[in-house]
Order: sequence, then C-alpha cells, then structure tokens
Amino acid sequence: MNARVFTSLAEVTSALDEPLGPSDWLVLDQQRIDAFADATGDHQWIHVDPERAASGPFGRTVAHGYLTLSLIPCFGRRLFRLDLGRARVNYGVNNARFPSPVPEGSRLRASATFAGLRETAAGAALTTRYTIELDGARKPACVAETITLVLDA
Repeated sequence: MNARVFTSLAEVTSALDEPLGPSDWLVLDQQRIDAFADATGDHQWIHVDPERAASGPFGRTVAHGYLTLSLIPCFGRRLFRLDLGRARVNYGVNNARFPSPVPEGSRLRASATFAGLRETAAGAALTTRYTIELDGARKPACVAETITLVLDA
C-alpha cells in the first residue's frame, strides 16, 4: 500500500473523517518485545519470559500495551505523509485503550482517520484516530487518538 500524501492543510481538511488504510501487516515478534523491555526497563515476565508466560493467562508472552501504542508512527508512515509545514511534532495522546492483548508472533495492521484540525499560534494541530487491528481477534489491539502539531503550516 502506498502512503497517501498531503501537501496542504486544505487537503487534510478535505480528508477529515475519511478512513485511511488499512496498512500492511506487521508481525510483532519476541525480539521487538525484548528490545522494548530493554528500552523502557519494563521486564515483567508476561512480556519477556516465554517459559513462565507459557503457563500464564495468555499461554505465551504478550507485547506491552505501550509497545503497541508506540507502533503508531510506523503505521502512520505506511498510511499517510504530511508534506506541509516546516516541521511536524508529536503533541500527545488524548486517549489510548488496549482492548485485546497482543501475543508474541501476532500480526497487526492499522487504519487511521483525521478527526480534527485546528489552528494554533504555531501552525495547526491535527487529531488522528488510530485503530490497530489484531489479526483474528474480535477487538482491536489498540485504539488511540493522537495530536500532531504542524508548525508554520
């Protein structure tokens, strides 16, 4: 899938509430889970100890919820590109939920929707809703609403 390119705020505005995606699938393997644990210091056994996790509630290790959330930039690049403004920076997350655990080896993909765009003193604030789908699950792995500042838009 080719990322959709937006070159103006007018193009972004015209795409409000229009689904983008889904992206291609990404496999979440133990190596990525372990690297995230090392980066964050969260070495809870349910994430990093396959032997112990085999007898745990999910039958194998599961990804950290924040790891799933942190994949949003990866999925976002696959869905769209903002070629506008001087710079784009992460301003934060309005909300994030993790309805389904993500077992090691799972396949994930994402869809996004531009939910809002408002002018700011520095440019514009773009609110984007992401749904990260877990292959074969009834509920998504993550649903989050992020805010990106488009500086000097």
